[in-house]
Amino acid sequence: MDASAPAGKAPGKSPRKAATASFMGSAVEYYDFFIFGSAAALIFPRVFFPDADAQASIMSLATFGFAYIARPVGAVILGHFGDKVGRQRVLMFTLLLMGGSTFLIGCLPDFNTIGWWAPALLVFCRLMQGLSAAGEQAGASSMTLEHAPDNRRSFFTSWTLTGTQGGQILAALVFIPVVALPDEIKYGIGWRIPFWLSAVVVVVTYFIRRSLHETPTFTEAKERNEIVKLPVGVLLKDHWRDVLRVVCCAFIAAVSTVYGTLAIKYGTEVGSVNADITLWLVVAGNFVALFTQPLFGRLADRIGRRPVFVYGAVSSAVIMPFYLLSMESGNTLLQFALSIAVFSCGYAAANAVWPSFYAEMFSAKVRFSGLAIGTQLGFLMAGFAPSIVAAIGGLEPGGWLVTSYFTAAICAIAAVSALTAKETVHVPTAELGLRPKAVPSGAAPANPYS
Repeated sequence: MDASAPAGKAPGKSPRKAATASFMGSAVEYYDFFIFGSAAALIFPRVFFPDADAQASIMSLATFGFAYIARPVGAVILGHFGDKVGRQRVLMFTLLLMGGSTFLIGCLPDFNTIGWWAPALLVFCRLMQGLSAAGEQAGASSMTLEHAPDNRRSFFTSWTLTGTQGGQILAALVFIPVVALPDEIKYGIGWRIPFWLSAVVVVVTYFIRRSLHETPTFTEAKERNEIVKLPVGVLLKDHWRDVLRVVCCAFIAAVSTVYGTLAIKYGTEVGSVNADITLWLVVAGNFVALFTQPLFGRLADRIGRRPVFVYGAVSSAVIMPFYLLSMESGNTLLQFALSIAVFSCGYAAANAVWPSFYAEMFSAKVRFSGLAIGTQLGFLMAGFAPSIVAAIGGLEPGGWLVTSYFTAAICAIAAVSALTAKETVHVPTAELGLRPKAVPSGAAPANPYS
């Protein structure tokens, strides 16, 4: 409870504190998530598989995707408890689970030591990362949305995904010196250090997140005993169309994994780009996105969620082929310019807006569950996009064309799905996700948990 709140009253809204806690939590979650992605592309084929060939690269990229199998399961479980016991408690759990799983990855023996048990244990830890990530963004977005003022919801919730960019920047910066090490160190203890360092970030974020109180909406509903017994049941009864819509919109996340994982591999294998340069490309795109995403969030609070989201999807599809082609050009300046264009000026628009856009489709009593389940089912496409595209020729000479067609297809699905959604920019928070008959003309807003 907020110390400033009157006795017996729910604590007031704390949008800045909620946004900060969400930023830091997402940063640590996705630092852990993205160092795995970098290692899957650059390290794990040599460490956890018997032969460092193309087949090993595909299997290594597949381990990256295994987390996305666990995420729908985690979404159901964590979504249920997020709507039953509160957003803040579940977010503390996801933080500790992700941190512990990542630290353990850094301790795993390699293939030469224990054979196929090595990749098996790697997959297990990756599944635990997936369970954690399933609740992180949904919980952080729900909490920040419910703390934010009605006219600035998109701006404040955009910081959840801006934290994701911060985590990816940190992951890339930590991995840059690792890939520059001599092979005997890099494939020995060197690659483990970024995974161990996650423990430091987890501790810092733990104390930041612990001080954030539960949202006023959830606290008041709990005091009135208005929490539903089975949120998923209510979700599937009243919001199944919205869940399906979120699933299709969430395909847009595949742009991020193509950009941050597959493009790295394409640049090193086909374009002859140095591994450290590919990581700097990711740093540049994500760094600029730290500034553009809040701006896109502000824009969505002015003109609406749908136009900003659709712009992000269409621009990602248009610019991605040029970015991939630049990997073969030998022009480093062009590569950096297009990296920033496709990610910071294109994909960042959809990325900044989706926390508010998706969350506002659901009423408060099922918001955590709806957001978690819808996104995690859609993110399955993102998780397996690198291995799927690699398997159909995306890492071969001329593979930029295959990757471009794939990106265009998933962006088209996301854009069309977004256009079917209701625009919620001017809908009060208390009325989000409610059926029209629940808010008669001239009447007070219905309780979101009723």
